[in-house]
Amino acid sequence: MRKSLFATLVALPLLVLAMAASAQSSPTGRWKTIDDETGKVKSIVEITQAANGTLQGTVVEVLQSDRGPNPTCDKCKGANKDKPVKGMTILWGLKKDGDEWSGGTVLDPAKGKTYKSKVELLEGGKKLGMSGCIAFICRQQVWVRE
Repeated sequence: MRKSLFATLVALPLLVLAMAASAQSSPTGRWKTIDDETGKVKSIVEITQAANGTLQGTVVEVLQSDRGPNPTCDKCKGANKDKPVKGMTILWGLKKDGDEWSGGTVLDPAKGKTYKSKVELLEGGKKLGMSGCIAFICRQQVWVRE
């Protein structure tokens, strides 16, 4: 009985550490988006895995906006036109490609434009490099895990 209890007490912390390390090896989770022009935290985006295995990101909180506390995507076209930014999927279609996830699309609700996207974990999963690209020209924002 004593050996069993000892083994459990030793194994439990190791299991917790393994689970924590696993969580940091994926971009899934909640991220503070940092504006690359102003350096301000703009929103919280939650990245989840879709049913088809790709990653998608949804705005769960708008923290700072020049268009008030509940901005809409007034410059968007199609289904997102005039919809609230909070609750909007702004990142989708990312597939694992080595150390990064690529082949996705990102929507900039402030401009109403979409760009090719890719993400990569930085600093052991504490930060996320999220890039929007036109052709071979990319612009990266660094997001911070919440």
